[in-house]
Formats: sequence, structure tokens, C-alpha cells
Amino acid sequence: MSDLKALRNIGISAHIDSGKTTLSERILFYTGRTHKLGEVHDGGATMDHMELEQERGITITSAATRVHWRDTTINLIDTPGHVDFTVEVERSLRVLDGAVLVLCAVGGVQAQSLTIDRQMKRYGVPRLAFINKMDRIGANPRRVVQQLHEKLDCDAILMQLPIGAEQNFVGVVDLVTQRAVYFDGDQGEIIRCEDIPDSMRDEAEAARQEMLEALSMYSDSLMEALLEGRDVPEEEIHAVVKSATLARQMTPVFLGSAYRNKGVQPLLDAIARYLPSPTEREAFAFRINPETGEEEKFRLNPDENAPTVAMAFKNVEDPYGALTFMRVYQGRIEKGGSYYNQHTGKKERISRIFRMHADQRVELESAGAGDIVAVIGLDCSSGESYASEQNYCTLESIFVPEPVIQVAIKACKTEGSTKLSKALSRFRKEDPTLKVSADSESGETLIAGMGELHLDVYIERIRREYKIEVETSAPKVNYREAPTQSVEFETKHKKQSGGSGQYAHICGVMSPIPEEENSTESFIFEEQITGGAIPSNYLPAIEKGYRAALEKGPLAGYPVVNLKIVVNDGSYHDVDSSDLAFRICAQTSLRENFPRTKPALLEPIMKIEIECPENFQGGVVGDLVSRRGVITATETTGATSRLLGEIPLAETFGYSSVLRGMTQGQGVFSMEFLKYKRVPTSVQEEIVRERNSRDERSKR
Repeated sequence: MSDLKALRNIGISAHIDSGKTTLSERILFYTGRTHKLGEVHDGGATMDHMELEQERGITITSAATRVHWRDTTINLIDTPGHVDFTVEVERSLRVLDGAVLVLCAVGGVQAQSLTIDRQMKRYGVPRLAFINKMDRIGANPRRVVQQLHEKLDCDAILMQLPIGAEQNFVGVVDLVTQRAVYFDGDQGEIIRCEDIPDSMRDEAEAARQEMLEALSMYSDSLMEALLEGRDVPEEEIHAVVKSATLARQMTPVFLGSAYRNKGVQPLLDAIARYLPSPTEREAFAFRINPETGEEEKFRLNPDENAPTVAMAFKNVEDPYGALTFMRVYQGRIEKGGSYYNQHTGKKERISRIFRMHADQRVELESAGAGDIVAVIGLDCSSGESYASEQNYCTLESIFVPEPVIQVAIKACKTEGSTKLSKALSRFRKEDPTLKVSADSESGETLIAGMGELHLDVYIERIRREYKIEVETSAPKVNYREAPTQSVEFETKHKKQSGGSGQYAHICGVMSPIPEEENSTESFIFEEQITGGAIPSNYLPAIEKGYRAALEKGPLAGYPVVNLKIVVNDGSYHDVDSSDLAFRICAQTSLRENFPRTKPALLEPIMKIEIECPENFQGGVVGDLVSRRGVITATETTGATSRLLGEIPLAETFGYSSVLRGMTQGQGVFSMEFLKYKRVPTSVQEEIVRERNSRDERSKR
């Protein structure tokens, strides 16, 4: 348990291009894990070990490593910033105890920062904030702190002040110790602490007072000391910051420039000092109470002698075989040991255990509570729980967002088809946001994902890793069909021509799900049968029939959502009625009556954030509006404009090259899924017409 107190499981998360991987590389260097600084821009970053990551200069998969800083051991996961790979952040945060939210000193809180904030709150992860790129022109840490307050609704408190600004940024003032910290040497490895420069003394005093007043909201003794004018000991400040951070009441903010090798070592001190160890973080699981038969929540104990509980949070296939990343919450896992998959009930054997450093590995004999390791031998999906006892407990699973875009894919040569299905099977197992299906009418293989980049990366990986040429169709949007009005229906299914027949009769109401129900479900089935008109044993078959029919709506063959069906009457036959008959009747009922609800197509709307030089703003806005987009906010910092807006996904294909063309290569944008919204009538007619003509062509 004493070793566990010195362990930190943390992730580094941020919006694209905020400098996460550069910060990770500096952490590896200063902790002695690497002896050369890796750079993202020249493809030398240790944590971006995949060839595609090095070529594109982006993080695609989360990479794990273990480092030692002073007396603390840190398991570190560097996660992607692009929204297309958001599941990597999702599953990493699910198993981590703390996180560092990296923000750009110029860009501040950006679109993906909001998504990461939601993910951190979903899993209750305490965090520090690191304002990076303090050397950039326009760097303004106070504005970023203000945005943290306003946009993320968190009590962000500056723990440091910058010494110098923009290109003259040379160090930080530590407001707790009241010392100036400089980073000397060719690579910032020599830390020099001096008195605060005279020119900054008044500013530092005011900032420290501001910090103490903010912290006094979390400590009565600190408030008393301030009211009485007494000095506050450093250790008391550290204790207050830690307790408020662990309770997720505040976010301490640190400053630096990872690329210029400044501010990283104080951040490591803060990680060790303020973020929780596995013993300080509550982890819960669910089990069935044998006495009541009801599910109950109980706290896991990070004790190596307790029954083993672990979560498989990520599957990866590398050149040496299939790896499963695991977080051990309780007990131990042993090399050669067997553990029960709590979802399937199967007992599986762990043949080898590894400590990972990006794509390198060190073999272990065992791993204990609090550890994050990779194992070989398990056959499971992301988010499945393992325990030493059968039916012991399950852990809360990982949230997986729905894909919004799909393409048809096929191998150019017949002999490549087997390899393609093998590749898709592997990638689907690795990435739960990648969906693979077959179009029942055309027979095409469809892959769906979180965006163009997401699918591009997998198509490129198929070409490189499996050496097969594939061709893809133009991207297709995942539309949805939804009712707009209520209708009553009556459907009878009757096949009685000698021998045992089929008979089912259903009456009810089809309607949109009322907003006041605040349902997260896309389909609600209710029965209000009185007098035994339909026996209760047939009701599951009716619901199953409706759910099966939802997959392809009658309007244009897209999935049906936002539908409520109430079955309130019907009839049955003593001999001819069966589950099958009622299931077929329900499917017929939806097919025949759903068009009467005047269904509308819904399309995915993306939240878009664009950065471009101010003099190009007018053209960019005009183009966005012509694509059925709307601008929700604009912000100008220096000569750079930041536009926030909403745009239909269907209008964004190829947008990156259009934006570059309009802004002489200087415009950048990021998107994330926001909501489904009704398609304008004229556009809906065109989509339905195109879909119907495509279906007719495929039948010929």
C-alpha cells in the first residue's frame, strides 16, 4: 500500500496542436526515460510511434509509458487531440486517476477542450491545467484562465506567473514558494531558483494574495489566517490545493512552453503533489446481492490480497501479437493465471504481462492493484471486466459515441477480400467507434466512423499493414428517420390455409417521443393491454419485431429514431398465434404505418471551429453560410479570427482543401458531432430521390 501512495496514473489530453505529445516527450526526457528530445514536427516523437502518426504529425492512438520523478512513479498515457479519435481519450480517462488538461496560451479553451472536459467530468477525473506555448505571439494566460471559468465552469486558479512574455518568456514565478524559477542549459534541464525580479514583486504579491483568497474558499483555517494577516505556511497551501483538486472543486493552473523546454519540471512536481494515487481515488463496481437479487454498488479496495478485479480497456494488434491493455483495480494478475470474463463467464488465461513504453515492452511476472499493463491471452472487447471469481462484479463500461459517416469499401482484387475482412475484424475489435456492416441490398461492405480523417487513417492502415489495394465510395452521411406526428394503427397478420397457420393482430399508437420525457433512448415501447387481448408472453416478440424493423426506415432506408409505440389492443388465436406471427405483424405494422407519421430525415450537425487570418474572415463566413452553416460566435485575437459555428456534416466533405484555398493555406478547422437536426424539405426530397434511384440500380 505504501508503494501505491507514490503511484500516479495520469493522462495528457488537449485540443489538436496544443502540444500534448511535445509535453509528453519533455516528461520522458526530464524523468530520464529517454536521453534525446523527440520532436513531433520531425517525426521523432517516442509516443507517436506509428508510421502514420509520424508522417501526419498527429496522435492517432493513445500511448502508455511509465516514468519516475523524484520519489513518485507515473504511469503516463498520451491521448489524441482530434475528435475523430475521441474514443482513445474516452477509454483512457475511464481507467486513469488524474489528468493534465493542456491548453494553448493563444487558442485557450477550444472545441475539443470542451469535449475533453465533458469526458473528465463523466468519469470524475481530477485534473491540473497546463497553459502551453507561452512563447507564442499573443500568449495570454489570464485570458485562458477566464475562459476556463466561463466555458468549462471550473474554478481555475493560477499557481504561477510568467516571467517575460511571448518570445521573451524565460521562466515562471512560483506563487506558493514566492521564488522565480528559470530553466537553463541547452535543453532546460538545469533549474535555477532566485528571488522574484524587483520589476515583478508587486504583481507577484497581488497574484499570490488573489490565489490565497481563492483557496480560502476551501479551507476555514486558511481563511482565518488571511483575516488575521498571518503568513500561510507552504505545506498548508499544498494541502488545501490537493484536497480541493481531489474533490474536483478546483483546477490548479501551471504555465510553460514544452517546445522551449520551460515549465515542465514544476508541472511534474504538481502531478506528484496534487493528483491522486490509486489509494486516494474511489473506484466502484456493481454486483448482484445474493440475498435480494438486486444490483448493488460497492467500493473496490486497491489491496493486492483482495479478489482480483481488472478492466480490459483497449485492444491492439502489433507485430508480436494481440495485446490487451488492463487496469488492475483490486488484487493481482499473474503470468499464467486464469481469470473470469465477467461479461461472457469464460475463464481465460493470461500467458504474458508487459509494462509498455510506447511500442516497446518489458515482461513482468505479475501486476498489482493500481497498475496499468498490457497482457497477451485474452479474447475480449474494450470495457470488459475480469475477476478471479465467476460472477463477482462488473465495472462501469466505456461510453462509445455513435459514428456519423460511412463509406463502402472493397478489395480491388478478389484475392484481397479475405485479407480485407481480416483487417476490418481486427480494427473493429481495436476501435469500438468503427462499425462494419453489409448493405443487405447491394452486398457492399460498409465502414462507419467518427469523421473523414478517422476512416482515411483506417483505409491507409489496411493498405500498409495488410498490403492490399482497396477502393472506397464517396462518404455517405448516416441520416436518421423520425416521425413528426402521432397516428393510430391496426395491423393483422393472417396465414391460415390448412394445417398450422399464423395469426397476430396489433392495435396502438405511433408517435414521436415527447420532449418532456427527456429520454436518451431512440425507441420506447409500451403496452397498455387490458383484459388479456394479447397474452403477455407475446409482448417481447412484438417489441423484438419493432426493434428489428427500426434498422431500415420506410422513407429512405435509414435507421428510425425518436419513435414511441404504445400497443393497447389486439387479438390472438389459440392455435395459430406464435412469437413468430406477432414478430412479423410488428414489422409489417411499422412498414405500413410509419409513412403516415409524415417522417422527416434528420442529419448530423457538427460543431465547427475555424481559425484564419482576420482579412479572410468575410470569405470564410460567406462560404460557411452557403453550406447551410451558421456562425454562433466570433473572436479576434491580434490578426487571427476564430469562428464558432454549426454545419451539416454532408456539407463538410473536402472542406479542408477548400478552406486552405480560401485562406492561402493559413486556415485550420476542427469539428465534433453536436446533434441530429431535421433536414430542410427540399434537401430531404433530393436525398430520398437519390437513395431510391441507387436502390433501383443495385436491384438491376
